[in-house]
Parts: sequence; structure tokens; C-alpha cells
Amino acid sequence: MDIIHTCCAGLDVHKRTVVACVRRIGPDGAVSREVRTFSTMTAELLALSDWLEAHGVSHVAMESTGVYWKPIFNLLEGTFEVILVNAHHLKQVPGRKTDVKDAEWIAQLLQYGLLSPSFIPPPEIRELRDLTRQRTEMVRDRAAVANRIQKVLEDANIKLSSVASDVLGVSGRAMIRALIDGQDDPAQLADLARRRLRGKIPELKLALHGRVTDHHRFLLQALLDQIELLEGLIARFDAQIEQAMAPFTAAADRLRGIPGVGEQAAEVIVAELGPDMTPFPTAGHLSSWAGMCPGNNESAGKRRTGKTTKGSQWLRTTLVQVAWAASHTKETIFSACYHRWAKRLGRKKALVAVAHKILVVIYHLLKDRTDYQEHWSPAKVA
Repeated sequence: MDIIHTCCAGLDVHKRTVVACVRRIGPDGAVSREVRTFSTMTAELLALSDWLEAHGVSHVAMESTGVYWKPIFNLLEGTFEVILVNAHHLKQVPGRKTDVKDAEWIAQLLQYGLLSPSFIPPPEIRELRDLTRQRTEMVRDRAAVANRIQKVLEDANIKLSSVASDVLGVSGRAMIRALIDGQDDPAQLADLARRRLRGKIPELKLALHGRVTDHHRFLLQALLDQIELLEGLIARFDAQIEQAMAPFTAAADRLRGIPGVGEQAAEVIVAELGPDMTPFPTAGHLSSWAGMCPGNNESAGKRRTGKTTKGSQWLRTTLVQVAWAASHTKETIFSACYHRWAKRLGRKKALVAVAHKILVVIYHLLKDRTDYQEHWSPAKVA
């Protein structure tokens, strides 16, 4: 095999230590190796960088081990060509498993160009990604707390959700706060309804007749405080994300033109992919990376499975949500495809298929820097 890098290094990363192997091919073809172990403290990582530079290393490869690779990658990426590799793609020789052997094996594969680098976006996209992912987690936490509030109300036989579509809307919160303050008159509680909900006051009187104890009031107060805390944090993240999105406004505007893509969905897509499609040669490469294309597992002429591959769960979740929203639009190619495919594949598979179609559109919009144009017609539904 041809040698791609004459001097490179492989890193075996752990929580406390990093085992580094420098592998060099001399002019006469002789192979030399040098292995050292460093701590993951910042001072030791700086010493690692100096050691690699002193040996003339040009390329460094390491496994994506949990989150432990991140500080090492951030420190080395400005000095070396750093390659992050999916651990599933590194097959060690059986019976020769040590940290030193791992580092040597990574260095050897790198030297012969046998490693496929993972997609690592630039620092500003990685920071935006951290913000959007944390916001998503907090939104999920808020939904979980809202469900707990609903359970407490049901335990007190308060059937507010049977009448009001949003228990934590303006009217719902006013009624819950009144319950916490000790109000138990259904008529007075129902009179707190606002706007269209006032037309349901007779139903509210029946729904708000329950048995609320001091125990229920304590739980409702604690959960309502938690909801308000999470909402405050989400608002702060929204403001920070808005600032971080400023350089990518053009890309986000293009994405919002796609049916089903809202503001937050556009922010997540930009955070997960970045505005530059150069790392992905084709839309198929992007779909494979995102885990949105069918699997390919065939042996002896039999197709074993067609399940989608593993990819970014954050991007996949957002794309499926976008597909669901797009499926409810009128006279769009995505809605037409969903209803046709759902008859043959079922709703879930049809949603994934529409999400894949949307991802292909996203790829071309970002790559060609063009705006979305709807060309829907019954004849174009695949």
C-alpha cells in the first residue's frame, strides 16, 4: 500500500490519559515508532502538542471517545491536521488490545490513508450546536414538568385538560395559581378564563370541581416554579442563539422557505450541518451521515434489513418534525409524497422518507445558495 503521510500520530484517548504514538517512515523505508503517555490536564496537553510538533508530525488521528476527545481536538486543530474517527470503524487485531497497541494501530491506519474522518464543523458552528442542543434538552424538560403538573391535577380530580387545550396557557396558569392560593370555588376559578375559553365556563365549573389538598398545592407550586425557571432559561438561550446565528442569517432564511421549516428548526439544521456543504460531495453522502438513508445489508441474494443507518439524533429528530409539519401543508410536494407513501409504507416510514427528501432539498439550497421554489403538481409525485 502507498504511504500517505510520512510522519503522523495516533492518539488513544481516555478520561485521565492520552497515549500518543508517533510513526515515521524514513527515506530507506524503515519504520520508527515512539510512544508516550500524557495526562489530560491542559499543561500536559500543551506538552503533547509541543512533542508532536518537535517530531514533525503533520496529521493526528484519534477515536471519538465520549466527550473526552473534544478538549484535545480543540487544542490541536490549529497546529495539526486532526482527524476524528468513529470508534466503530477501527478494528483492532484480536488478542493485541492495549492502549499502546491502540495508538500504534491508529497511527498505522492513518499513515496508509485508511481512516475516514468524521465531520467536524468549525468552532462557531460547534458553539451554536451546543446552544441548540441544550435548548432542546430544556424544552424536553419543560414538557416533562408540564406532564407532572397534569398528573397532580388529575390526582386532585381537576379535569382542566378536558376543557382547555393548553393547561399552562394564560387562563390555565391563573386557575392553577388560584388553586395553590387555596381557592376551591369552581365558579370563581372558572371566571378566571380568558378570551375564547370564556365560552366554556359551564364546562370549566364542572372540570374544576375536585379535591385539592395541601399536598397537591405544594406539588403544584414546586412544579410551577420549575416551569417558570425553565422558561426563563429557554428565553436566555433563544437570545444567545439569535446572536450566534447572525453570521448565518442567509442560510437560515433559505431554510425557512421550505414547507414545515420554522425558525427553531432552521437554527437546529444550521447548527448541525453548518452553511457549507463542501464536506459532503453529494446529497447521498449527507443523507448517510445524517442517518436518513436506508441501510444496505444483503447476503446470498437476500436483503436482510432496510433500516436507516445511525446518524445525528438531533438532526434526525428535527427533520422528522419538519416532515410532519410539511405533511400537513396544502399543495406541496412533501404533503403529496407523504399521503401517497403512507398508503404503501405506513405513516412512520413515510415520515422518514419525506424527511430524507427534505434533507436533499436542504443540501441543494445550501450548496447552490438558492431559494426554495415549490413546483408541486400531481404528476411530479414520485
